[in-house]
Amino acid sequence: MKPSPGTQAIIDLTAGAAGGAVCVLSGQPFDTMKVKMQTFPRLYKGLFDCFLKTYTQVGVRGFYKGTGPALMASVAENSVLFMCYGFCQQFVRKVVGLDERAKLSDLQTAVSGSLASAFAALALCPTELVKCRLQTMKEMEMSGKIAKSYDTIWSVVKSILRKDGPLGFYRGLSGTLLQEILGYFFFFGGYELSRSFFASGKSKDELGPVQVMLSGGAAGMCLWLVVFPVDCIKSRIQVLSVHGKQAGFIGTFLNVVRNEGIPALYSGLKAPLIRAIPANGSLFLVYEYSRKKMMSQLEAY
Repeated sequence: MKPSPGTQAIIDLTAGAAGGAVCVLSGQPFDTMKVKMQTFPRLYKGLFDCFLKTYTQVGVRGFYKGTGPALMASVAENSVLFMCYGFCQQFVRKVVGLDERAKLSDLQTAVSGSLASAFAALALCPTELVKCRLQTMKEMEMSGKIAKSYDTIWSVVKSILRKDGPLGFYRGLSGTLLQEILGYFFFFGGYELSRSFFASGKSKDELGPVQVMLSGGAAGMCLWLVVFPVDCIKSRIQVLSVHGKQAGFIGTFLNVVRNEGIPALYSGLKAPLIRAIPANGSLFLVYEYSRKKMMSQLEAY
């Protein structure tokens, strides 16, 4: 039987949550190094130097700082993203006058993903803020930004509530919205273009797991190549505001360019590009196959 819109939304939400969890577990060390290099670029000569220093100072657990909020962030973001993605696809179909079951073009799919990401940003921002601060606690203590490291999620949450109140969790929201809306246009667009390439005129639904993972990896690379400077500014705002008032998005951008130069906006770019294939590839692989499984089970009744 054909699932109702509500059932379809639940399936998309569940598949997106599963994909988001796998994405974090497979790519967290690279994400940690990305945030460290974005916020404290002068402490590291490159990705390998960041890896060595993190391992020497904290050990393996240093790469998994913030995994708890990262899991919450990714599950929240991707469950909302893929649930709203289905609704936004229907919205795009209505706008362009297509039947509700008609296939969207790659461009129309990219627009749907971009629209859905605006809703996902509201779920992502608070948990992303906590994650980034946990990931850079050692650097903030070493640089004198804070007197003592906060080792737990709850200690970071209490610190934010005490200093900024509930709205403090949405520090960096403008950067998050810009990053999500812009980035997910290229994310979903890159994914669909890659699938079209591998399908070579056949149905995209017939692609195997390797092609799906490579398409997901290509999607992640497209996203990060476009939005990395925005993500860098967002990370600066979220992390460095811990010790006082931080300039807004434009002010922080101008300060970085003026004092450190444009290359500072790309510090740590290698990490998410390497992370894209295992993390984003796994995201789409789990999403596509779990969604198909749930849909087939529903249709069997």
